[in-house]
Amino acid sequence: MSESSSVLYEVQQSVATITLNRPESLNAMTNGLMKDLVDTLARVEADKSVRVVVITGSGRGFCAGADLAGQASAKPSDPKPDGKVDDHFNGAMRAIYNSSVPTVARVNGAAAGGGFGLALACDITVAAKNAFFVATFGPKLGIVPDLGTTWNLPRKAGRARALGLAMLGDRITAEQAEAWGLIWKAVDDDRLDAEVELITKKLARTSADAMTRIRSVTDAALDNSFSDQLDLEMEHQAVLIPKNMTEGARAFMEKREPEFSGRN
Repeated sequence: MSESSSVLYEVQQSVATITLNRPESLNAMTNGLMKDLVDTLARVEADKSVRVVVITGSGRGFCAGADLAGQASAKPSDPKPDGKVDDHFNGAMRAIYNSSVPTVARVNGAAAGGGFGLALACDITVAAKNAFFVATFGPKLGIVPDLGTTWNLPRKAGRARALGLAMLGDRITAEQAEAWGLIWKAVDDDRLDAEVELITKKLARTSADAMTRIRSVTDAALDNSFSDQLDLEMEHQAVLIPKNMTEGARAFMEKREPEFSGRN
C-alpha cells in the first residue's frame, strides 16, 4: 500500500482502493486531501491493470464534507477561494465522473455535505446500515450544494426529494437512501466488506470500456429524446459488438465466464 499524507492507495487483483485518511476529522475535505485524491485518481488512469476503483474512508466515517476549521476563522472580507482550490475539489469530481473504470463508493459511516456528493458521484454506492447521508450545505452553511450534488440528487431521487434534502438538511439512513434510489444497496455493517468484494470481483471480470459506456449512455438518457437515445446506443454498440460480443457469445455457448480484454 502506498500513501500520501491524507490518501491511501492499494491495488490488489485489478481492484484499486483509495482511502481518505483523516480519521480524526471523519475524513473532512481539505485542499490538500482533494489534491491527493486528484493525483491518486490519475494513478488509476495510468495503471492499465486496474479494472475497478473503490473509494472509502478510514476510521468510523466516510467523509464529513469540507473541513470547516479554517473557514470558521475567516472574515467576511477575506479573499474568496482561488481557482486552484476549486480546481482540486471539482477536479476530483470530474476525475471520478470521467473515470475509465467503474467507481464504487464504500460508505462506512457519515457521508455529509461534500462527502454526500462524493458518494453520489460514484457509479455504485454501497453503504453500511450504520451510515447516514446529509446535505448540510444550505441549512447549516448557507451555501448551495456543490461537488455535483445538485446534478446527482434530482437525477437519482427526483426534484421533490432533492429540494427537501438540500433545503432542510434532514439526515437519512442508508436504508432510506437505498429506498429512494440514491445508492445501490445498504447492508449490515459486518457485511460491507464482503458485499464490496463481491461487486468489485464482478466488475473486474467485465469490460471496463463497456461499463463506462453504460454510465455515459445512461446519464445522457435524461436529456435525450427516445429516438436520439436509440441512435446513441447504436453508436456505442458499433464499437462494442466487434470488440466484446463475439467473446461473450462464445463464453455463453461454452458455459464459461467471458474473458474480455483490458482497458484501452
